[in-house]
Amino acid sequence: MGEKLQSGGRLRPVDLARGHGLSTQAVRNYEAAGILPAADRTPHGYRTYTSLHAGALRAFLALLPGHGHRTATSIMRAVNEGAVDEAFRLIDESHAQLLDDRRTLQSVESALRALEPGAAHESGAASGTAAGSGTGGSMFIGPLAGKLGIRPATLRKWERAGVVRPRRDPLTGYRVYGEADVRDARLAHQLRRGGRPLGQIAPLLAQVRAAGGLEPLEAALDDWRGRLSARGRAMLHGAAELETYLRERG
Repeated sequence: MGEKLQSGGRLRPVDLARGHGLSTQAVRNYEAAGILPAADRTPHGYRTYTSLHAGALRAFLALLPGHGHRTATSIMRAVNEGAVDEAFRLIDESHAQLLDDRRTLQSVESALRALEPGAAHESGAASGTAAGSGTGGSMFIGPLAGKLGIRPATLRKWERAGVVRPRRDPLTGYRVYGEADVRDARLAHQLRRGGRPLGQIAPLLAQVRAAGGLEPLEAALDDWRGRLSARGRAMLHGAAELETYLRERG
């Protein structure tokens, strides 16, 4: 490795920084973090870099968009320490997370397809008054929980988190879930099954309520889908640059 570092042209920190639109301090920080191999020093103590360091920097900057700063740093540190299998494991974890995010998006899209206009009304009406429904398309907590396959305590938890907002029957004090509440509960149920935390579901449903329906979510889903695709492509680019760097290291 020492001979490899000595080969090729010498680069000052400023040369490496300018070539990638960075500050010299950023380059020094990357070296200190293990993202770059340790630099050689001149007799006067100045750092000198080589094409190998430039390759490491290119690989790291390519990994950033797809994996994030923390994981990209860990990948490069593992490679530079000779723990290539650990680097591959970290990359696999990122791909698994991307797949989970895609599945969550699919869950949301499935939930929206299930919430066609009138579907919430049909769901509520189908239970009938004998099953414990309120008037019209409304439902009480027990029948709604049974329809979703969850416990009433879960719906009460969702209510405390702001996910659903049922009204109270003025005579009995029972929770009454109107058509919009049933819609929100069904969407929340799909999102929870997709692994989304309540803290993310509540703001999403607040947007649905503020907009008066589900249509505004289409633009958000298109943006979400685009970001996942961009992330996947960035991972491909990062993998290509990392492979180049691995070949340079020998």
